[in-house]
Amino acid sequence: MSSILLAFLLGVALAAGAAWLVRSRATAARETRAGAIQAVARRYALGDLSRAAPDYGDDDLGQVARAMDQAVHELGRHATSLTRDRARMEAILSSMVEGVLVVDDQGRIQLVNDAARRMLRLERDALDRSYVEVIRHPGIVEQIGQAMNNTPTDGLELSLPRDRSRTLVARVAPVVTEGHGAVLVLHDVTDLKNADQIRRDFVANVSHELRTPLTAIKGYAEALIDDPDDQASRERFLEIIHRQASRMERLVKDLLRLARLDAGQEAAEYAPCDIHALAAGIAADFEPLVREKAQHLHLHVAAEARTVTTDPAKLHDILRNLIENAVNYTPAEGTLTIEVTRDDSDFHIRVADTGPGLPEADLLRVFERFYRVDKSRARPGGTGLGLAIVKHLVHVMGGTVTAANSEQGGAVFTVRLPLR
Repeated sequence: MSSILLAFLLGVALAAGAAWLVRSRATAARETRAGAIQAVARRYALGDLSRAAPDYGDDDLGQVARAMDQAVHELGRHATSLTRDRARMEAILSSMVEGVLVVDDQGRIQLVNDAARRMLRLERDALDRSYVEVIRHPGIVEQIGQAMNNTPTDGLELSLPRDRSRTLVARVAPVVTEGHGAVLVLHDVTDLKNADQIRRDFVANVSHELRTPLTAIKGYAEALIDDPDDQASRERFLEIIHRQASRMERLVKDLLRLARLDAGQEAAEYAPCDIHALAAGIAADFEPLVREKAQHLHLHVAAEARTVTTDPAKLHDILRNLIENAVNYTPAEGTLTIEVTRDDSDFHIRVADTGPGLPEADLLRVFERFYRVDKSRARPGGTGLGLAIVKHLVHVMGGTVTAANSEQGGAVFTVRLPLR
């Protein structure tokens, strides 16, 4: 009996020891897996999602750890996608010529691209500040406020206080998410406004330039009809009609040539050209008018620039228009100077006069069609298209033309053309 009891106690002790050993190993393994899970969690917290996950096991702890691991990787993929989308959006916004500004439901600026910063002259710390505090234009502030209150807004045309030469159109739309925000888009329409004004001026000027000779032709033609027997008046009236018709013909020819140049239908045709002979011939054509106004015309062509390879026909038209412009605007007893020089890559034509010169504000606009420094309709001569034709011809030949004022008084036109 005692030996059975002893065997029983010994069995119980061995069973307890085996249970304790199994439990200790299970606890150690569990603690090891828990440590591994904590290490992975720390790596995830630091943004490292690339390392392989450990073996979490098949028990409850392993299943929970595996589910959390999958959730973290899924969130990581979403975060990567959001980062990529944000980078793409910032690249698009930074490359836009339109200004974009976004405010949240609290009226704080959350996003602004470089174009909007330039247009509104915003400071670098504008983000997360109230739009009322940052934007100085009351019209834009009012439109953003209306959009945030879900009130429809119309486009607003405005000129910024710091730069009156630029014209902007501001459009604001509400953003409806969890709260209410607004998106402001700014379009710079300065070039469109200028182009529209040039078009209007062009139509008005063409109408005037055609109406003036037409009125003269019609009036003198009616006079001839009313009194066909007055031979003395007849000859004078016919001469006036012929002169006005020639003026209209030249205007139409210049308009058609500008149309061809705009359409790229005139290409440069290069050949050797004696510039001195070309310029002297043009000067001779204006000799009667120069003599009538008692003007002095000087021609200087450097020896190394006398013969160049260029487009002789286009160069003839460039010189003729520049010389005609100088003769027309130089007063009696004034001086005109034509100089031609060259360097290693270009040759230069300089036409200077002692006329009234050009206001600084008009230096960049004198090459526009029909543009007048004197806003009255009176012209000293020509069709008003000569300088516009010069600019187009120089462009076709790959050169540049500029207008400036001489220190001694008068205007100076400089043409730079490449040597071929």
